[in-house]
Amino acid sequence: MEKTPQNNYCVIMAGGIGSRFWPLSRNRLPKQFLDVLGTGKSFIRSTLERFLPVVPTENILVVTSELNKDLVLEHLPELQPEQVLPEPVRRNTAPCIAYAAYRIAARNPQANMIVAPSDHLITGEAEFQQIVREGLDFVDGSEKLMTIGIRPSRPETGYGYIQIDTAPHAETDGTPIAKVKTFTEKPNLEMAKVFVESGEFFWNSGIFIWSVAGILKAFGRYLPEMNARFASGAGDYGTASEQSFVDAIYPSCENISIDYGIMEKSPDVYVRCGDFGWSDIGTWGSLYQHAARDEQGNVLGGDGRVLAYDTQGTVVNIPRGKVAVVEGLKDYLVIEKDNTLLICRRENEQNIRNYVEDVKYRFGEEFV
Repeated sequence: MEKTPQNNYCVIMAGGIGSRFWPLSRNRLPKQFLDVLGTGKSFIRSTLERFLPVVPTENILVVTSELNKDLVLEHLPELQPEQVLPEPVRRNTAPCIAYAAYRIAARNPQANMIVAPSDHLITGEAEFQQIVREGLDFVDGSEKLMTIGIRPSRPETGYGYIQIDTAPHAETDGTPIAKVKTFTEKPNLEMAKVFVESGEFFWNSGIFIWSVAGILKAFGRYLPEMNARFASGAGDYGTASEQSFVDAIYPSCENISIDYGIMEKSPDVYVRCGDFGWSDIGTWGSLYQHAARDEQGNVLGGDGRVLAYDTQGTVVNIPRGKVAVVEGLKDYLVIEKDNTLLICRRENEQNIRNYVEDVKYRFGEEFV
């Protein structure tokens, strides 16, 4: 079939709750709907606009929680309600992608499919879009699975890594695409330094490109039980019965990522590496790296007003209508949202998820 933009689809994954950004990110207003960098746009809004030059608006799907469907349509008014796929429960990325792939296949079996998180920062958008176009051409009509890698700028311990296979491969000859040798989860600092120095390892962006036929074949091979569940509703996708079918099967799906479930098992995985100003802005620490800082290295954000005295390397984020005065802090987080205040050392931000669980257990869901 002739290559056409009408065969290109994009699935934006927006089901997370961004717990590492608590208390700013909450169950009812997760990180992807926030403008934490002060750009004037939420993460999910920026994500949609990034893909519009590559994918027709009607070919964009957003998978999110039932709780946030209306929020998606509020931030992305170009989309029709049927372009938002609500998950009845959170089950990681593999079920989310299977659902979207079966929905797309019901409409266009020849489709190619981009899968992207809704909450990443990309500053070099033109280069990124060119890489996506290359990827769509590469996977078209094949069973190849492709991910996008990022050239590492530092020995980061918070990201997964992709090792490229430096041996020649006919299918990648003459292209900037490489065969994947291994996936490695978040390494310790010493290992991360070795990875960066080797030149063979790249950050795993969590952005994928494949043909719908290719990814469905991979589901059948590597996650057969999950695949069988979604395949059993072949007549429901795109009809009035779709939601009740999905609501019935979703809770019994395995809670597993697409990386563990398929990408690390398949021999047909490729990577296109680039350097286009990417960050997943997954933590307050990564926000600190990308946000504007004052002369003392402070990020004084939010809509409130802040006075900082003898304070360095500190993130202060408070709501509109409030004033915060901080004195004598070094490398702290001071974050207020609604009924909750967080004060902790920046270096201990990995504990925030534990704090959220403790708050939920001790004081209830209304605070998370």
